[in-house]
Amino acid sequence: MKVAGLVLATALALAVQSSIGRYVGSAAGLDLVLIVVVYSALTFGPVSGLLSGTIAGLVQDAMSTGIIGVGGLAKTVVGFAIGIVGTQFIVEHPLPRFVVFFGASLLHAVLFIGVYAVLGARDFGDPYRRIALPAAINAMVGLLVFKVVDSLPGAEERRHASTRMRR
Repeated sequence: MKVAGLVLATALALAVQSSIGRYVGSAAGLDLVLIVVVYSALTFGPVSGLLSGTIAGLVQDAMSTGIIGVGGLAKTVVGFAIGIVGTQFIVEHPLPRFVVFFGASLLHAVLFIGVYAVLGARDFGDPYRRIALPAAINAMVGLLVFKVVDSLPGAEERRHASTRMRR
């Protein structure tokens, strides 16, 4: 059930992101796929974050015009790292969740831009201004996703079940 939910959430995120990308463009910096990866890592642990990051990142890379594997690598590292953070710290309240989503977005951007810089495949110029605002947007949307999912019926039981499975 967990796998089916993650696959559905990832597919929905990819569909929505590719749909709104035509109208809004990439200037907003919203990465719904990254939000799903961070959510799965915080909810289900580092292995789930790693696997969802790998699969979602590779599919997103295949749908884009960039180098296949760069986004997958970045999302894999972020998913695993955030999964570790979720097991070591209490991330149940809005402020810690905001910080985790913000940090995950920053880490993803640093990894993504860093790999492209090492490969010499693309020049991002001065990316610092273009990293903070998308990270804040991703963090706000991530908080909203947690709020919506937590308000669904049976959310408390699912959270307790996934916590027991991680121990």
